[in-house]
Amino acid sequence: MTDRPTPETNQPHDLVGIGIGPFNLSLAALTHGLPTPINATFYEQRPAFHWHPGLLIDGASLQVPFLADLVTLADPTSPWTFLNYLRTRDRLYPFYFAERFHIQRAEYDAYCRWVSGQLPSLHFGHQVDAIRWNPQHAHFEVDYTQLDTDGEAEALGRAHTRHIALGIGTEPHIPEPLKPLADAGTVPVIHSADYLHHRQQLLDAEHITVIGSGQSGAEIFLDLLRARPAGHEKLHWLARTPAFAPMEYSKLGLEHFTPDYTRYFHALPEPVRDALVPHQWQLHKGIDHDTITAIHDELYRRTLHGGWPDATLTPGVAVRTAGRVATTRVELHLEHTQQGTRTRLTTDAVILATGYRERPLDQILDSLGTHLRRDTSGRPRIDDQYRLDLDPTITGNIYVQNAERHTHGVGAPDLGLAAWRSATILNNLTGTTPYPLPQRTAFTTFGLTPHPAIPTQNPTLTPLVQSN
Repeated sequence: MTDRPTPETNQPHDLVGIGIGPFNLSLAALTHGLPTPINATFYEQRPAFHWHPGLLIDGASLQVPFLADLVTLADPTSPWTFLNYLRTRDRLYPFYFAERFHIQRAEYDAYCRWVSGQLPSLHFGHQVDAIRWNPQHAHFEVDYTQLDTDGEAEALGRAHTRHIALGIGTEPHIPEPLKPLADAGTVPVIHSADYLHHRQQLLDAEHITVIGSGQSGAEIFLDLLRARPAGHEKLHWLARTPAFAPMEYSKLGLEHFTPDYTRYFHALPEPVRDALVPHQWQLHKGIDHDTITAIHDELYRRTLHGGWPDATLTPGVAVRTAGRVATTRVELHLEHTQQGTRTRLTTDAVILATGYRERPLDQILDSLGTHLRRDTSGRPRIDDQYRLDLDPTITGNIYVQNAERHTHGVGAPDLGLAAWRSATILNNLTGTTPYPLPQRTAFTTFGLTPHPAIPTQNPTLTPLVQSN
Protein backbone atom coordinates (compact mmCIF):
# COMPACT_ATOMS: atom_id res chain seq x y z
CA MET A 1 0.00 0.00 0.00
CA THR A 2 1.65 3.22 -1.13
CA ASP A 3 -1.11 5.81 -0.79
CA ARG A 4 -1.84 5.79 2.94
CA PRO A 5 -1.81 9.30 4.38
CA THR A 6 0.71 10.09 7.08
CA PRO A 7 -1.07 10.85 10.34
CA GLU A 8 -0.23 14.16 11.99
CA THR A 9 -0.93 14.54 15.71
CA ASN A 10 -0.08 17.06 18.37
CA GLN A 11 1.51 14.41 20.57
CA PRO A 12 4.82 12.78 19.66
CA HIS A 13 4.90 9.18 18.54
CA ASP A 14 6.26 6.64 20.95
CA LEU A 15 8.35 5.13 18.15
CA VAL A 16 9.32 6.05 14.60
CA GLY A 17 10.96 3.35 12.51
CA ILE A 18 13.20 4.43 9.65
CA GLY A 19 13.40 1.86 6.87
CA ILE A 20 11.07 -1.08 6.27
CA GLY A 21 13.06 -4.18 5.56
CA PRO A 22 12.43 -7.53 7.26
CA PHE A 23 13.83 -6.32 10.59
CA ASN A 24 11.74 -3.18 11.03
CA LEU A 25 8.81 -5.09 9.52
CA SER A 26 9.27 -7.61 12.33
CA LEU A 27 9.31 -4.75 14.83
CA ALA A 28 6.16 -3.26 13.32
CA ALA A 29 4.36 -6.61 13.41
CA LEU A 30 5.23 -7.21 17.07
CA THR A 31 4.36 -3.59 17.92
CA HIS A 32 0.94 -4.19 16.40
CA GLY A 33 0.39 -7.04 18.86
CA LEU A 34 1.33 -5.25 22.09
CA PRO A 35 -1.26 -5.73 24.86
CA THR A 36 -0.95 -2.00 25.68
CA PRO A 37 -0.82 -0.24 22.30
CA ILE A 38 1.85 2.33 21.54
CA ASN A 39 1.82 5.04 18.91
CA ALA A 40 4.30 3.82 16.29
CA THR A 41 4.89 4.66 12.66
CA PHE A 42 7.43 3.44 10.10
CA TYR A 43 8.79 5.22 7.02
CA GLU A 44 10.33 3.74 3.86
CA GLN A 45 11.35 5.59 0.71
CA ARG A 46 10.55 2.69 -1.64
CA PRO A 47 6.98 2.54 -2.98
CA ALA A 48 6.34 -0.94 -1.53
CA PHE A 49 8.02 -3.79 0.30
CA HIS A 50 10.36 -5.98 -1.74
CA TRP A 51 13.07 -8.24 -0.39
CA HIS A 52 16.09 -8.65 -2.69
CA PRO A 53 13.94 -8.81 -5.86
CA GLY A 54 17.01 -9.25 -8.06
CA LEU A 55 17.92 -12.48 -6.29
CA LEU A 56 14.58 -14.29 -6.20
CA ILE A 57 15.97 -16.96 -8.50
CA ASP A 58 13.54 -19.77 -9.24
CA GLY A 59 14.08 -22.52 -6.68
CA ALA A 60 16.46 -20.55 -4.43
CA SER A 61 15.70 -21.22 -0.77
CA LEU A 62 16.22 -19.37 2.47
CA GLN A 63 19.16 -20.56 4.52
CA VAL A 64 17.10 -20.44 7.71
CA PRO A 65 13.98 -22.50 8.58
CA PHE A 66 10.52 -21.02 8.07
CA LEU A 67 10.24 -20.56 11.86
CA ALA A 68 12.63 -17.65 11.38
CA ASP A 69 9.77 -15.54 10.12
CA LEU A 70 8.99 -12.05 11.38
CA VAL A 71 7.43 -13.01 14.71
CA THR A 72 7.27 -16.73 15.57
CA LEU A 73 10.41 -17.02 17.73
CA ALA A 74 9.07 -14.21 19.94
CA ASP A 75 5.32 -14.85 19.65
CA PRO A 76 4.11 -18.00 17.85
CA THR A 77 0.50 -16.93 18.56
CA SER A 78 0.85 -13.75 16.48
CA PRO A 79 -1.46 -13.33 13.47
CA TRP A 80 1.64 -12.44 11.43
CA THR A 81 3.32 -15.87 11.46
CA PHE A 82 4.26 -17.61 8.24
CA LEU A 83 1.92 -20.47 9.12
CA ASN A 84 -0.99 -18.05 9.46
CA TYR A 85 -0.04 -16.59 6.08
CA LEU A 86 -0.35 -20.09 4.61
CA ARG A 87 -3.68 -20.56 6.36
CA THR A 88 -5.09 -17.38 4.81
CA ARG A 89 -4.03 -18.72 1.41
CA ASP A 90 -5.54 -22.19 1.97
CA ARG A 91 -2.05 -23.65 1.63
CA LEU A 92 -1.47 -25.27 5.01
CA TYR A 93 -2.07 -28.82 3.80
CA PRO A 94 0.09 -28.49 0.66
CA PHE A 95 2.86 -27.07 2.86
CA TYR A 96 2.38 -29.89 5.35
CA PHE A 97 2.79 -32.56 2.68
CA ALA A 98 5.65 -30.71 0.97
CA GLU A 99 7.69 -31.23 4.16
CA ARG A 100 9.76 -28.12 3.55
CA PHE A 101 11.61 -26.71 6.53
CA HIS A 102 13.41 -24.21 4.28
CA ILE A 103 11.05 -22.23 2.07
CA GLN A 104 11.87 -20.52 -1.19
CA ARG A 105 13.04 -16.93 -1.14
CA ALA A 106 10.18 -15.86 -3.37
CA GLU A 107 7.73 -17.30 -0.86
CA TYR A 108 9.38 -15.43 2.01
CA ASP A 109 9.14 -12.21 -0.02
CA ALA A 110 5.43 -12.88 -0.70
CA TYR A 111 4.84 -13.53 3.00
CA CYS A 112 6.54 -10.26 3.99
CA ARG A 113 4.52 -8.36 1.40
CA TRP A 114 1.35 -9.91 2.83
CA VAL A 115 2.28 -8.60 6.29
CA SER A 116 3.35 -5.18 5.02
CA GLY A 117 0.07 -4.73 3.14
CA GLN A 118 -1.96 -5.01 6.34
CA LEU A 119 -0.09 -3.01 8.98
CA PRO A 120 -1.50 0.53 9.19
CA SER A 121 1.68 1.88 10.81
CA LEU A 122 3.73 1.49 7.60
CA HIS A 123 4.19 4.42 5.25
CA PHE A 124 5.96 3.77 1.97
CA GLY A 125 7.08 6.54 -0.37
CA HIS A 126 8.48 8.51 2.57
CA GLN A 127 12.18 9.39 2.44
CA VAL A 128 13.67 10.35 5.80
CA ASP A 129 16.08 13.23 5.35
CA ALA A 130 17.28 14.01 8.87
CA ILE A 131 16.69 13.40 12.54
CA ARG A 132 17.49 15.76 15.41
CA TRP A 133 16.95 15.98 19.13
CA ASN A 134 14.69 18.75 20.42
CA PRO A 135 15.91 19.43 23.99
CA GLN A 136 13.05 21.82 24.76
CA HIS A 137 10.38 19.18 24.17
CA ALA A 138 12.57 16.14 24.96
CA HIS A 139 11.82 14.25 21.76
CA PHE A 140 13.27 13.58 18.34
CA GLU A 141 12.21 15.39 15.18
CA VAL A 142 12.21 13.36 11.96
CA ASP A 143 12.15 15.29 8.68
CA TYR A 144 10.91 13.41 5.63
CA THR A 145 9.98 13.93 2.00
CA GLN A 146 6.83 12.29 0.72
CA LEU A 147 7.40 10.89 -2.77
CA ASP A 148 4.95 10.41 -5.62
CA THR A 149 4.61 7.24 -7.67
CA ASP A 150 7.55 8.32 -9.85
CA GLY A 151 9.80 8.85 -6.84
CA GLU A 152 9.66 12.64 -7.12
CA ALA A 153 9.23 14.92 -4.12
CA GLU A 154 5.58 15.63 -3.44
CA ALA A 155 5.49 17.12 0.05
CA LEU A 156 7.67 17.75 3.09
CA GLY A 157 6.79 16.61 6.57
CA ARG A 158 8.06 16.34 10.12
CA ALA A 159 7.26 13.70 12.73
CA HIS A 160 7.95 13.92 16.45
CA THR A 161 8.85 10.87 18.47
CA ARG A 162 10.20 9.77 21.81
CA HIS A 163 12.22 6.90 20.33
CA ILE A 164 13.59 5.81 16.95
CA ALA A 165 14.36 2.42 15.38
CA LEU A 166 16.93 2.61 12.57
CA GLY A 167 16.46 -0.21 10.08
CA ILE A 168 18.09 1.29 7.00
CA GLY A 169 19.70 -2.03 6.16
CA THR A 170 22.64 -2.78 3.94
CA GLU A 171 23.78 -1.78 0.47
CA PRO A 172 25.54 -3.76 -2.28
CA HIS A 173 29.31 -3.83 -1.93
CA ILE A 174 31.28 -3.26 -5.13
CA PRO A 175 35.07 -3.81 -4.85
CA GLU A 176 37.13 -0.72 -5.60
CA PRO A 177 38.88 -2.14 -8.72
CA LEU A 178 35.48 -2.67 -10.38
CA LYS A 179 33.64 0.38 -9.08
CA PRO A 180 34.47 2.68 -12.06
CA LEU A 181 33.15 0.12 -14.55
CA ALA A 182 30.03 -0.61 -12.49
CA ASP A 183 29.29 3.11 -12.08
CA ALA A 184 29.86 3.93 -15.75
CA GLY A 185 27.40 1.33 -17.00
CA THR A 186 29.06 1.15 -20.43
CA VAL A 187 29.84 -2.55 -20.01
CA PRO A 188 27.83 -5.15 -18.06
CA VAL A 189 29.43 -5.12 -14.61
CA ILE A 190 26.44 -5.85 -12.38
CA HIS A 191 26.04 -6.54 -8.69
CA SER A 192 24.18 -9.73 -7.86
CA ALA A 193 21.43 -7.61 -6.26
CA ASP A 194 20.34 -6.73 -9.81
CA TYR A 195 20.90 -10.15 -11.35
CA LEU A 196 17.34 -11.00 -12.38
CA HIS A 197 16.80 -7.52 -13.83
CA HIS A 198 19.68 -8.18 -16.29
CA ARG A 199 19.50 -11.95 -16.62
CA GLN A 200 18.61 -12.08 -20.30
CA GLN A 201 21.29 -9.55 -21.20
CA LEU A 202 23.81 -11.63 -19.29
CA LEU A 203 22.73 -14.89 -20.95
CA ASP A 204 23.23 -13.24 -24.34
CA ALA A 205 26.88 -12.50 -23.48
CA GLU A 206 29.52 -14.71 -25.06
CA HIS A 207 31.50 -15.18 -21.86
CA ILE A 208 30.39 -14.52 -18.27
CA THR A 209 32.42 -14.18 -15.08
CA VAL A 210 30.92 -14.52 -11.60
CA ILE A 211 32.97 -13.11 -8.71
CA GLY A 212 32.18 -14.18 -5.16
CA SER A 213 32.09 -17.49 -3.29
CA GLY A 214 29.01 -17.03 -1.13
CA GLN A 215 25.50 -18.37 -1.54
CA SER A 216 24.44 -15.71 -4.06
CA GLY A 217 27.46 -16.36 -6.26
CA ALA A 218 26.79 -20.10 -6.17
CA GLU A 219 23.10 -19.70 -7.02
CA ILE A 220 23.86 -17.36 -9.92
CA PHE A 221 26.59 -19.63 -11.28
CA LEU A 222 24.20 -22.60 -11.10
CA ASP A 223 21.42 -20.66 -12.80
CA LEU A 224 23.74 -19.58 -15.63
CA LEU A 225 25.20 -23.06 -15.97
CA ARG A 226 21.78 -24.64 -16.37
CA ALA A 227 20.82 -22.08 -19.00
CA ARG A 228 23.93 -22.47 -21.21
CA PRO A 229 24.31 -25.22 -23.82
CA ALA A 230 26.54 -28.16 -22.95
CA GLY A 231 30.09 -27.69 -24.18
CA HIS A 232 29.55 -23.97 -24.76
CA GLU A 233 29.05 -22.75 -21.21
CA LYS A 234 31.87 -20.18 -21.30
CA LEU A 235 31.67 -19.42 -17.59
CA HIS A 236 34.27 -18.38 -15.04
CA TRP A 237 33.63 -18.43 -11.31
CA LEU A 238 36.27 -16.65 -9.22
CA ALA A 239 36.56 -16.15 -5.48
CA ARG A 240 39.00 -14.65 -2.99
CA THR A 241 38.34 -17.40 -0.43
CA PRO A 242 40.73 -20.37 -0.54
CA ALA A 243 37.88 -22.73 -1.44
CA PHE A 244 34.25 -22.85 -2.54
CA ALA A 245 33.43 -23.84 0.98
CA PRO A 246 30.23 -25.13 2.57
CA MET A 247 28.46 -23.08 5.16
CA GLU A 248 28.90 -24.25 8.74
CA TYR A 249 25.51 -25.82 9.29
CA SER A 250 26.12 -28.29 12.08
CA LYS A 251 23.68 -28.12 14.97
CA LEU A 252 26.24 -26.81 17.44
CA GLY A 253 27.72 -24.49 14.84
CA LEU A 254 24.31 -22.91 14.37
CA GLU A 255 24.31 -21.97 18.04
CA HIS A 256 26.43 -18.96 17.03
CA PHE A 257 23.10 -17.54 15.87
CA THR A 258 21.44 -17.72 19.27
CA PRO A 259 20.84 -14.93 21.78
CA ASP A 260 23.24 -16.78 24.11
CA TYR A 261 26.13 -16.27 21.70
CA THR A 262 25.05 -12.70 20.95
CA ARG A 263 25.23 -11.82 24.66
CA TYR A 264 28.60 -13.56 24.98
CA PHE A 265 30.01 -11.75 21.95
CA HIS A 266 28.73 -8.36 23.11
CA ALA A 267 30.50 -8.75 26.45
CA LEU A 268 33.90 -9.42 24.84
CA PRO A 269 36.51 -6.64 24.60
CA GLU A 270 36.36 -4.67 21.37
CA PRO A 271 39.73 -5.95 19.99
CA VAL A 272 38.64 -9.55 20.57
CA ARG A 273 35.33 -8.97 18.77
CA ASP A 274 37.10 -7.37 15.82
CA ALA A 275 39.52 -10.29 15.56
CA LEU A 276 36.74 -12.88 15.73
CA VAL A 277 34.41 -11.70 12.96
CA PRO A 278 36.69 -12.23 9.93
CA HIS A 279 37.45 -15.80 11.02
CA GLN A 280 33.76 -16.68 11.23
CA TRP A 281 33.05 -16.20 7.54
CA GLN A 282 31.91 -19.79 6.99
CA LEU A 283 29.13 -19.25 9.51
CA HIS A 284 27.38 -16.85 7.15
CA LYS A 285 29.31 -16.55 3.87
CA GLY A 286 29.65 -20.19 2.85
CA ILE A 287 27.45 -22.11 0.43
CA ASP A 288 24.76 -24.50 1.54
CA HIS A 289 25.34 -28.18 0.91
CA ASP A 290 22.41 -28.62 -1.50
CA THR A 291 23.64 -25.83 -3.79
CA ILE A 292 27.17 -27.22 -3.88
CA THR A 293 25.75 -30.65 -4.69
CA ALA A 294 23.53 -29.25 -7.44
CA ILE A 295 26.49 -27.47 -9.06
CA HIS A 296 28.64 -30.58 -9.00
CA ASP A 297 25.77 -32.72 -10.32
CA GLU A 298 25.20 -30.32 -13.22
CA LEU A 299 28.90 -30.21 -14.09
CA TYR A 300 29.13 -34.00 -13.87
CA ARG A 301 26.06 -34.46 -16.08
CA ARG A 302 27.82 -32.52 -18.81
CA THR A 303 30.69 -35.02 -18.88
CA LEU A 304 28.52 -38.07 -19.58
CA HIS A 305 29.12 -38.01 -23.33
CA GLY A 306 32.80 -37.17 -23.11
CA GLY A 307 34.65 -33.92 -22.63
CA TRP A 308 34.44 -31.36 -19.88
CA PRO A 309 32.14 -28.37 -19.58
CA ASP A 310 33.66 -25.03 -20.57
CA ALA A 311 33.42 -23.74 -17.02
CA THR A 312 36.34 -22.65 -14.86
CA LEU A 313 35.99 -22.51 -11.08
CA THR A 314 38.98 -20.89 -9.36
CA PRO A 315 39.14 -19.93 -5.67
CA GLY A 316 41.99 -18.00 -4.04
CA VAL A 317 41.90 -15.24 -6.67
CA ALA A 318 41.87 -11.48 -6.13
CA VAL A 319 40.99 -8.87 -8.76
CA ARG A 320 43.83 -6.34 -8.75
CA THR A 321 42.53 -3.98 -11.42
CA ALA A 322 39.91 -3.99 -14.17
CA GLY A 323 39.37 -2.06 -17.37
CA ARG A 324 37.34 -1.91 -20.55
CA VAL A 325 38.60 -3.55 -23.73
CA ALA A 326 37.36 -2.00 -26.97
CA THR A 327 33.78 -0.95 -26.26
CA THR A 328 32.02 -4.00 -24.92
CA ARG A 329 34.45 -6.27 -23.07
CA VAL A 330 36.06 -6.26 -19.62
CA GLU A 331 39.64 -7.19 -18.80
CA LEU A 332 40.27 -8.42 -15.26
CA HIS A 333 43.80 -8.44 -13.85
CA LEU A 334 43.95 -11.36 -11.46
CA GLU A 335 46.35 -12.53 -8.78
CA HIS A 336 46.38 -15.95 -7.17
CA THR A 337 47.13 -15.26 -3.52
CA GLN A 338 48.72 -18.64 -2.71
CA GLN A 339 50.75 -19.09 -5.89
CA GLY A 340 51.72 -15.44 -6.14
CA THR A 341 50.98 -15.61 -9.89
CA ARG A 342 49.16 -13.08 -12.05
CA THR A 343 47.16 -13.27 -15.25
CA ARG A 344 44.48 -11.50 -17.27
CA LEU A 345 40.96 -12.62 -18.08
CA THR A 346 38.87 -11.04 -20.81
CA THR A 347 35.13 -11.46 -20.43
CA ASP A 348 31.90 -10.03 -21.80
CA ALA A 349 30.00 -9.64 -18.52
CA VAL A 350 30.83 -9.60 -14.83
CA ILE A 351 28.45 -10.40 -11.98
CA LEU A 352 29.64 -9.21 -8.59
CA ALA A 353 28.34 -11.55 -5.90
CA THR A 354 30.45 -9.59 -3.45
CA GLY A 355 27.93 -9.18 -0.67
CA TYR A 356 26.56 -6.21 1.22
CA ARG A 357 27.83 -3.69 3.72
CA GLU A 358 25.96 -1.95 6.50
CA ARG A 359 24.77 1.47 5.39
CA PRO A 360 26.71 4.09 7.34
CA LEU A 361 24.68 5.82 10.02
CA ASP A 362 26.78 8.99 10.05
CA GLN A 363 24.73 10.95 7.53
CA ILE A 364 21.36 10.40 9.14
CA LEU A 365 22.83 10.93 12.63
CA ASP A 366 24.90 13.95 11.64
CA SER A 367 22.88 16.38 13.75
CA LEU A 368 23.64 14.42 16.93
CA GLY A 369 27.34 15.22 16.62
CA THR A 370 29.23 14.67 19.86
CA HIS A 371 26.09 13.30 21.54
CA LEU A 372 26.83 9.97 19.82
CA ARG A 373 29.53 7.96 21.54
CA ARG A 374 31.91 5.86 19.47
CA ASP A 375 34.41 3.06 19.93
CA THR A 376 38.14 3.29 19.25
CA SER A 377 37.51 2.64 15.53
CA GLY A 378 34.98 5.45 15.27
CA ARG A 379 31.96 3.15 15.08
CA PRO A 380 28.80 3.81 17.10
CA ARG A 381 28.74 2.08 20.47
CA ILE A 382 25.62 -0.08 20.86
CA ASP A 383 24.47 -1.56 24.15
CA ASP A 384 23.01 -5.00 24.81
CA GLN A 385 19.47 -3.64 24.28
CA TYR A 386 20.36 -2.51 20.73
CA ARG A 387 20.48 1.18 21.71
CA LEU A 388 23.02 3.66 20.47
CA ASP A 389 25.16 4.99 23.31
CA LEU A 390 24.04 8.63 23.51
CA ASP A 391 24.88 11.50 25.79
CA PRO A 392 22.64 11.46 28.90
CA THR A 393 21.14 14.78 27.86
CA ILE A 394 19.27 12.84 25.16
CA THR A 395 16.59 10.95 27.05
CA GLY A 396 15.12 9.17 24.02
CA ASN A 397 16.52 5.94 22.62
CA ILE A 398 17.73 5.18 19.10
CA TYR A 399 17.57 1.44 18.48
CA VAL A 400 19.43 -0.14 15.56
CA GLN A 401 18.63 -3.17 13.44
CA ASN A 402 21.37 -4.89 11.41
CA ALA A 403 23.95 -2.19 12.08
CA GLU A 404 25.60 -3.89 15.03
CA ARG A 405 27.81 -6.68 13.73
CA HIS A 406 30.83 -5.06 15.37
CA THR A 407 29.11 -5.21 18.77
CA HIS A 408 26.74 -8.21 18.49
CA GLY A 409 28.49 -10.55 16.05
CA VAL A 410 27.63 -12.54 12.95
CA GLY A 411 23.99 -12.96 13.97
CA ALA A 412 23.22 -9.27 13.35
CA PRO A 413 21.98 -9.79 9.75
CA ASP A 414 20.50 -13.24 10.40
CA LEU A 415 16.73 -13.56 9.95
CA GLY A 416 16.60 -16.10 12.77
CA LEU A 417 17.35 -13.38 15.33
CA ALA A 418 14.91 -10.82 13.92
CA ALA A 419 12.00 -11.59 16.24
CA TRP A 420 14.27 -11.85 19.28
CA ARG A 421 15.83 -8.43 18.61
CA SER A 422 12.44 -6.85 17.95
CA ALA A 423 11.06 -8.30 21.19
CA THR A 424 14.13 -7.11 23.10
CA ILE A 425 13.63 -3.59 21.74
CA LEU A 426 9.93 -3.53 22.64
CA ASN A 427 10.52 -4.92 26.11
CA ASN A 428 13.08 -2.20 26.71
CA LEU A 429 11.04 0.56 25.11
CA THR A 430 7.88 -0.17 27.08
CA GLY A 431 9.66 -0.90 30.35
CA THR A 432 7.54 -4.07 30.65
CA THR A 433 7.73 -7.62 29.30
CA PRO A 434 5.08 -8.00 26.60
CA TYR A 435 7.31 -10.63 25.00
CA PRO A 436 8.89 -12.92 27.62
CA LEU A 437 12.16 -14.30 26.27
CA PRO A 438 13.89 -17.54 27.27
CA GLN A 439 16.92 -17.22 29.51
CA ARG A 440 18.83 -19.94 27.68
CA THR A 441 18.84 -20.74 23.96
CA ALA A 442 21.97 -22.88 23.35
CA PHE A 443 23.44 -26.11 24.67
CA THR A 444 26.89 -24.54 24.27
CA THR A 445 28.10 -22.48 27.19
CA PHE A 446 30.09 -19.65 25.64
CA GLY A 447 32.78 -18.62 28.11
CA LEU A 448 33.38 -19.65 31.69
CA THR A 449 30.69 -17.52 33.31
CA PRO A 450 27.11 -18.71 33.86
CA HIS A 451 24.32 -17.75 31.49
CA PRO A 452 23.35 -14.19 32.46
CA ALA A 453 19.79 -13.31 33.32
CA ILE A 454 17.97 -11.42 30.62
CA PRO A 455 17.18 -7.82 31.62
CA THR A 456 13.43 -7.41 31.39
CA GLN A 457 13.08 -3.79 32.35
CA ASN A 458 15.14 -0.63 32.39
CA PRO A 459 14.65 0.79 35.89
CA THR A 460 15.38 4.34 34.74
CA LEU A 461 13.03 4.21 31.73
CA THR A 462 10.28 6.77 31.60
CA PRO A 463 6.92 5.00 31.03
CA LEU A 464 5.37 5.58 27.61
CA VAL A 465 1.94 6.29 28.99
CA GLN A 466 2.12 9.83 30.28
CA SER A 467 -0.37 12.43 31.28
CA ASN A 468 -0.24 15.54 29.14
